[in-house]
Amino acid sequence: MAIGERIHFFRTMRGMTQKYLGMALGFPEKSADVRLAQYENGSRTPKADVTAALAQVLDVSPKALDVPEIDSDIGLMHTLFTLEDRYGLEVCECEDEVHLRVHIHKGRDAAALHRMLTAWGSVAAKLKAGEITKEEYDRWRYYYPEYDTSGQWHKITPSQGLSDMLVEALKEEIDTK
Repeated sequence: MAIGERIHFFRTMRGMTQKYLGMALGFPEKSADVRLAQYENGSRTPKADVTAALAQVLDVSPKALDVPEIDSDIGLMHTLFTLEDRYGLEVCECEDEVHLRVHIHKGRDAAALHRMLTAWGSVAAKLKAGEITKEEYDRWRYYYPEYDTSGQWHKITPSQGLSDMLVEALKEEIDTK
């Protein structure tokens, strides 16, 4: 998730308008909302000092706003927190083990993540059962969603004949009007 999306998420969670947040950062009232809109839509990226000020006003760590670096422990944790916010990911304990699960009705994209993880789980189960090789499993992961056969992704490549037929039908429709 890009920094603009995180700013928007925390701003709306705190019930702030773009103008209010911009003014709290010290931007002139006239342009405060425009500046925040630029950050949120990605047309501008806040510099480190502005990111730090945003984090302070939003009462979060600057790491919660940054695009996480999953190669570090803290970056990975903030990635997981973002997945909790956006996809309903939950941490839970079961039989003395920590697990991550998707609460399917929590988060705007929870159902989509649930479907994707279900597809992944299915392929992982095939690997564990010896139905596919490690190479086939890795090919599935590294080319995802191209090799996903769970049915949630459909790649349609129309034939040239179908394409020509649709163009002709459109031309006829336009000519009759």
